[in-house]
Amino acid sequence: MTAHLRPTAPIASDALLPGDPGRALALAQALLSDPRMANHYRGLWGYTGTTPSGRALTIQSTGIGGPSGAIVLEELSGLGVGRAVRIGTCRSLDAELELGQLVTVGQAVSDDGASRALGAEAAATPDQALHAALGRADGGAAEATVASTDLFYDPREDRRRAEWLAAGASAVELGTAALFAVARRRGVAIASCLVVGESADGERLDDGRLEQASLRAGRLAAEALAA
Repeated sequence: MTAHLRPTAPIASDALLPGDPGRALALAQALLSDPRMANHYRGLWGYTGTTPSGRALTIQSTGIGGPSGAIVLEELSGLGVGRAVRIGTCRSLDAELELGQLVTVGQAVSDDGASRALGAEAAATPDQALHAALGRADGGAAEATVASTDLFYDPREDRRRAEWLAAGASAVELGTAALFAVARRRGVAIASCLVVGESADGERLDDGRLEQASLRAGRLAAEALAA
């Protein structure tokens, strides 16, 4: 028995990994036929069902940040998940990325403790085949380098922002590098699709627009997994 996930339904070999439990529910309702709750332990809601094409798919929330995400993916890999796509949000660091835009992560600057502890180098990378499939998906997203960090409210923000930009990042977020690092260790093919939920000047998407953008990201990810 895994320590943090207690499946009550089968876990599919393909998974979507949103952070927010509510977003996991919304994705399950939109993407799956007859979704069954696969996990509710520790508030990490997860669902398994079939897509309209008949493919089994698990949608499992990971919680906030790299440490929580690393635990969830580690346990999912032991439960048979072999491919996964993170569905999350990021904050733009400059005007290159627009509010509400979808981006696929070509590399994640490892500026967080979890990915570094798991052996990530300066930047962690996705599975190239799955990443390419995500980029080819209908209505596909632009590719970007993001910085993964531990702190949403970071008192070092101004200094860190300059360092992230110097490393080639155009956005910052909380979980991709750690998930990439776990996936590399466990042989899981992984990619990441993020919604720009906050602009560089602090403007944020309202809840309705964020939900719609997240559903678009989920559909792209499901299409990439089916490719």
